Amino acid sequence: MYSYLARQPVLDREKTTIGYELLFRDGPKNCFPDVPPEEATNRLLLNNFFSNGSNDVCSGKLAFVNFPEKSLLKGTPLLFPSHTFVIEVLEDCTPSDTLLETVRDLYQRGYQIALDDFNPSVEWNRFLPFVHIIKFDLQLTPIDKARFFIRRHKDKPIQFLAEKVETYAEFKEAKAAGFHLFQGYFFSKPEMMQQKTLSPSALTTLRLYQQICQDVVNFDEAEEIIATDLSLSYKLLRHVNAITSNRAVPISSFKQALIYLGEERLRRFISFVATSHVTRDKPASLYCLSLQRAHLCELLAADISPKLNGNRAFLTGLFSMLDSLLDQPLDVLIPMLPLDITIQDALIHRKGKLGYLLSLVCAYDHADWDQVDTMCSKLGLESEHVANRYLESLEWVTSIEELQ
Repeated sequence: MYSYLARQPVLDREKTTIGYELLFRDGPKNCFPDVPPEEATNRLLLNNFFSNGSNDVCSGKLAFVNFPEKSLLKGTPLLFPSHTFVIEVLEDCTPSDTLLETVRDLYQRGYQIALDDFNPSVEWNRFLPFVHIIKFDLQLTPIDKARFFIRRHKDKPIQFLAEKVETYAEFKEAKAAGFHLFQGYFFSKPEMMQQKTLSPSALTTLRLYQQICQDVVNFDEAEEIIATDLSLSYKLLRHVNAITSNRAVPISSFKQALIYLGEERLRRFISFVATSHVTRDKPASLYCLSLQRAHLCELLAADISPKLNGNRAFLTGLFSMLDSLLDQPLDVLIPMLPLDITIQDALIHRKGKLGYLLSLVCAYDHADWDQVDTMCSKLGLESEHVANRYLESLEWVTSIEELQ
């Protein structure tokens, strides 16, 4: 599954790129698709920020994103960190009291606000104290009109952006008029970008994994995530009822399941259910192998002197298959999770004792006996003991399969 967008750079007076306006695209052709504005904004954000968890599409610079009125009033920008975006209020928004209250709230929360394709009018004057950038389309607004407005408001902490600058002469004239920022074909046409995006089930799984990586699991957030997915809710309740068959009254809600399980068992069941959830369209062996690796790492962690943290070892084994489960490279996925640096180093670079442990487990999977001996030596383990632990982990994952 791929997502598409076009990005056009925003430059300062020295022609240094300070950010990119992101433009939704529905395919490899560089043209705006026939979809409603709110859907375009939501899909752009979902595919390029929720899925990838970073601002890579902007190379670490600001993202200028169009937010139609409905998205603003629903609070969509609040889903993202305030330093990530410049929120562009579109020209067809109604300058109502409700919109003013929304813009003021976003401003007070630290978000940068831009008025897009601005056409000066009395109705918008009360918004100006909460605006950081005003964009003038030079193909729609005469440069003299823009110059007059800029001079009238030069005492305000507002930057003015000239859009659709198509020639060097226009750039020079816009600079002389007092514009601070620039955008247009003179600098660059919108550049098409294509990248892999995560499926909805993979996104849900990743969000759950983020929960079990925390030192303290947030039950409310975990409940909210699972409640949004009927299949996932059903699987979790089925799992929990399978291990609580001696209860007089079966567990019928996720809240009951949380209370019954407690934090540590909740971590494990999220691991089981989320991993099985994301492998619906993949071989069952991936699900089993990721859990078997996790348990083997956990068992061996207790045998190493000094002992390694069992939960960290479990996560290291579990996430070692994340690239196969979610169809993204580990070095892209792992930074999305709030993992201890020792786990990150183990997964991405095979560093440290957890890295040696993961190398040992993977070598055993591949019957690379020379590597097994090398890692056993580094960890102070006997290869015969590792073989016994391996059999234990196989028996354990078989018992888990029976719950499916």
